[in-house]
Amino acid sequence: MALAIEYVSPAVRFWVPKLGFSSVEAWAVEGGHMAERCAGFIIIALGEAVVVNGATFAELEWTAGNILAFVSALVGSIAMWWIYFHKGAEAGSERLSKSAESGRLARLAYTYLHMPIIAGIILTAVSDELVLKHPSGHSDLRTILSTIGGPLVFLIGTVLFKHAIRGFLQLSHGIGIILLLALWWFAADLSPLVLSIATTVILIVVAVWESVSLGSKPEAAAEH
Repeated sequence: MALAIEYVSPAVRFWVPKLGFSSVEAWAVEGGHMAERCAGFIIIALGEAVVVNGATFAELEWTAGNILAFVSALVGSIAMWWIYFHKGAEAGSERLSKSAESGRLARLAYTYLHMPIIAGIILTAVSDELVLKHPSGHSDLRTILSTIGGPLVFLIGTVLFKHAIRGFLQLSHGIGIILLLALWWFAADLSPLVLSIATTVILIVVAVWESVSLGSKPEAAAEH
């Protein structure tokens, strides 16, 4: 109930009976501080995922499948870090600091759009543990939902977050989302290990594409 109140309150502008709504213009937000706190939370989520994966891997027999599963999980976490921090985090801090309606932007980009980003990281951590323990055989529904769903929710959250702070949609993220949805059609025929590697490769492609694309033109230009 407390969590629900925390997340509903900004959407209804902290309405109080008889007093009415607060003014969004009065929500003064220090951009650097807000972005830094949210970025720190992303780091914690990714770090916890890596710790859990390492602890799980340490308890397993060191087979080729388990080693590849651990490497895939680790590289996938690094790719998520790359996607969020390389271009998005700094741009968000700068945009929020310069915005005339910093409160409104912070409510959208940092209060609500960070929820799917964190959810995607957590869901991917669940997948990593499942794959580490059972890398071979056919992927069951639970493994498919977490292995594809985690990166999918993460990319949806990041593309919406970056759209809120930049004003244009990242083509690289859109292609990544499409590739993950396409992978879903034949995921049941793949082993958990192959499925994990495939989603990790997609995340790497998104990260590299965005870095190359935005590195070759002004930040405000639309991505080709």
